[in-house]
Amino acid sequence: MAEEESGAYEVLARKYRPQDFDALIGQEAMVRVLRNAFASGRIHHAYVLTGVRGVGKTTTARIVAKGLNCIGADGEGGPTVEPCGTCENCTSIAEGRHVDVIELDAASHTGIDDVREIIEGAKYRPAIGRYKVYIIDETHMLSKNAFNGLLKTLEEPPAHVKFLFATTEIRKMPVTVLSRCQRFDLRRVEPDRLIAHLAGVAEAEGIEIEGEALSLIARAAEGSVRDSLSLLDQAIADGGKDAASIRTMLGLADRGRVIELFAMVMRGEAAEALAELRDQYRSGADPEVTLNDMAETAHWLSTLKVAPDIADDPSLPEETRKRGRELAESLPMRVLARSWQMLLKALEETRSAPSPLMAAEMSIIRLCAVSDLPTPGDLVRKLESEPASAPSAPAIPPSGPSGGGSTSALRVAAISAAPQPRVETPPTPAAETASLPQDFEAVVALIREKRDGILLHDVETGLRLISYTPGRIEFRPAAGAPEHLAGMLSERLRHWTDTRWTISIGDDEGLPTIAETRATDNHNLDQRVRKHPLVAAALAAFPEGELLSIPLNPVGVAPDMPDAPVEDDDDDMDLLGEN
Repeated sequence: MAEEESGAYEVLARKYRPQDFDALIGQEAMVRVLRNAFASGRIHHAYVLTGVRGVGKTTTARIVAKGLNCIGADGEGGPTVEPCGTCENCTSIAEGRHVDVIELDAASHTGIDDVREIIEGAKYRPAIGRYKVYIIDETHMLSKNAFNGLLKTLEEPPAHVKFLFATTEIRKMPVTVLSRCQRFDLRRVEPDRLIAHLAGVAEAEGIEIEGEALSLIARAAEGSVRDSLSLLDQAIADGGKDAASIRTMLGLADRGRVIELFAMVMRGEAAEALAELRDQYRSGADPEVTLNDMAETAHWLSTLKVAPDIADDPSLPEETRKRGRELAESLPMRVLARSWQMLLKALEETRSAPSPLMAAEMSIIRLCAVSDLPTPGDLVRKLESEPASAPSAPAIPPSGPSGGGSTSALRVAAISAAPQPRVETPPTPAAETASLPQDFEAVVALIREKRDGILLHDVETGLRLISYTPGRIEFRPAAGAPEHLAGMLSERLRHWTDTRWTISIGDDEGLPTIAETRATDNHNLDQRVRKHPLVAAALAAFPEGELLSIPLNPVGVAPDMPDAPVEDDDDDMDLLGEN
């Protein structure tokens, strides 16, 4: 470990701060432009450097300032992109004491008075250097008046003045300022470059640290060199030199374990997934971080499906890359996309929940519950396809005016209670019929209980009931009913009841379908509600208003809506079905 002359420890981020462009990693495009500009003598009077934290904005500004004022070891040199680092100008700029290189922190000097000092100072020639250089960090923090004060000086600066602006929020800078500058966007440093850099620093410090541990640090730094060095400093101070220690320090779960947790969820193994989540929590993993890693896994697997070369990321262990390829091949894109959206919602809930672990567990349970559900596209394709003896598809929750299933039950009850023509049927043993649904309402309830959404949809929209007895159904298909409805209904009922059913198509008109009855009742209820004095008054007061929903009472029965005005306001509210 190196120490300064004063005896104070110098952090790695400062100790290994680049002093020239050769040591600056990951910004080759910017360096190439600056080299050409210096070589051709076309050095702009103002540069703006933008990028995320820790990628080298202020460092680049200081290197440029040194290059502008370097005189070489012999004192005869001119502007260069390869400052010698030994002349008085280079050393004093590196130490931050050069009188002609002024660094201003815009976060604490935001006003017009601070900028006025720059404008006044820019009029005078440099004291010892070749150029007077102003480095303004976090430039976006300047006030509107301060930016306006700079415009004229930026438009027509003295020949001996250069401006270097550094900011992480380029969009907050006025366009009028940006148009007077040359802009460089500093990129995040790629993981492999960052790992190699960290390995070199660790070697220079005499520290032995695992490659996987360096990969974890590089991932956590998200492309920031300064952040990666700060984390490496923390890891060395903590004594952690292996991947397990780094995970504990960062509060991360093992990447391999996160992938296996994601695989459990995709298989619908709720109990196993909850046990794994709790085990990771006991090991020190933050539930929010675990869900974030799962979302990252869903994103990673999705990108693997469209760009398999992404699996060659050197920051990931070979076993992780192999497992990722396997999962990407086995999981459909629509499932990964659905998981991604649910995990984003889960992260929001985890941040606001009183217990992040409970919120994470509920999210895992929800993901497991929908893991085998078909997408709407799958349901449409199955509805349009020919009948097949495949296992029942997951159910679509029944819907009604209030979003529940009680209204559908009412419609089925209306059909069952209506008079039905009697049809002679072969006698069936009493013991056998006793276990069968005794009315058509019970048949529909059985379909819903078995969670066969496709069949439920077909029965509600395409079946006009003519007659029903246990074991026998006669109906007339409605317009648009699938041709295979009779065969599918017969096969499902036989499978569920272990009894052969006779499903036949008759010539009689039959009763309205459940969907038609539901629509008629909804229309009638809507008309009755609109005649109610309170509703009529509200619609009159708001001519452009719409009646969106009608609440039902606790047992799901639509309230009676009287046509005559009612004087008691409390009765009005009761009649509207308010609970």
